[in-house]
Order: sequence, then structure tokens, then C-alpha cells
Amino acid sequence: MDESVLPVVVIVVLSYLIGSFPTAYLIGRLRNVNIFEVGSGNMGGTNIARAFGIGWGLLTVGIDALKGALAVGLSMLIWSENRWGAFSIGAVCAICGHNWSLFATLISTAANQGKLTIRGGKGGATYFGTLLMFAPAQVIVGMVALGGLLVLATRFVSLGVLTAFAIAALWILVLTAQGLLPSNLLPYLFASNVLVFWRFRENIQRLLAGNERRLGEPA
Repeated sequence: MDESVLPVVVIVVLSYLIGSFPTAYLIGRLRNVNIFEVGSGNMGGTNIARAFGIGWGLLTVGIDALKGALAVGLSMLIWSENRWGAFSIGAVCAICGHNWSLFATLISTAANQGKLTIRGGKGGATYFGTLLMFAPAQVIVGMVALGGLLVLATRFVSLGVLTAFAIAALWILVLTAQGLLPSNLLPYLFASNVLVFWRFRENIQRLLAGNERRLGEPA
């Protein structure tokens, strides 16, 4: 294999597998529950919080964010001569791994007697973990504060998450235009937001229709 292609292949595979780690499923199993059969069936922190409480939900979010940070950190070490290219590839592949998890899919397919059942989360926490690796502190604090205030005011987690990411994306675009962040992060920024907002599309539809579930309502 061409030496210039090998690090890309390694980053794609490794980052996808890290992203595929089924945090919510395993935490559910610790409580003798199949999270795919509870609430929304989503493999994420909000569904865990509805099922087991805020503490378990925050633990899930923390581990899922760590997946994103770990994937991009290792990617930048693997391809150190193109650190931001490695970052972008690793970040997007980790989010894809979380959204369409190999391990969760294998588990669900086996449980359904071999019928292919693709499982995964929505990518928000994993995307946040990648942002932690480069975004200035004011961006992180600002997005978390404003998103958190929206959740507290409305109890719509999806609204808070999507607003936080929209704010972060706009802020990073401004910093990039000012030359304070590298412009080769823009493909990552675009792809990551598309992946996350696409996975939240049903939440967006429910928010518009006025029937999105609020935090605190049972799973």
C-alpha cells in the first residue's frame, strides 16, 4: 500500500471503531436493560437519563465525548505531518462510528436472528469531544452555557444541543475568517454538523410539531 494512503486507512478504521463503542448499550446492560427497547431506543445520553437518571446520562455523554477526543488525538499522532487533515478524518469517522455503530449493529443483528439491524446514536456528544480538542475555551463555555440555559428553560435537550452546535459552528466560522483557526477545519465543521443535524432530524420535526418529549419525562 502507498505510504501516503496507509495512515489515512489506519485513521479511518481506528476512529470508526472507537466511535462504535456502544456506551449507552453497555450502561443499560449494567442495569439489566436493553436500551434499544427503552424510550426512544436511541443509543445516547438523553435516553439513558430518562431511563436511569441524570447521573447515568452524564456518564454516557462523558464517555461518548471521550471517544471523539481520543479518536482525533490518536489520528493526529498517526499522521503528524498532516495534523489537521488527520483531525478532520478522525473526527468525522468517529462520529460515523457512533451514529452507525459496528458493535451495536452486530449485537442487534444477532439478537434479531441474523436480520441486519443498524444501530447507533446521534453523534452530539462525540462531536462535542472533537470540538474540545481545538476550539477556544470561550467557544466551549459559550455553547455549553447557552445550550444549557435552553435545556433548563424548556427541558428540550434536543433544542439545547442543536442550538449549542449552531452557535459553535458560527463562532468557529468567524474565527476562521479572522485567521485565528486554520481554514482546513471547514470541511470537518461542515461534515460533522451535517451528520449530527441529520441524525436529529426527527427531533427537529417533533420540535416544530410541538410534541418533542422533555427531559424528566419517563422513558
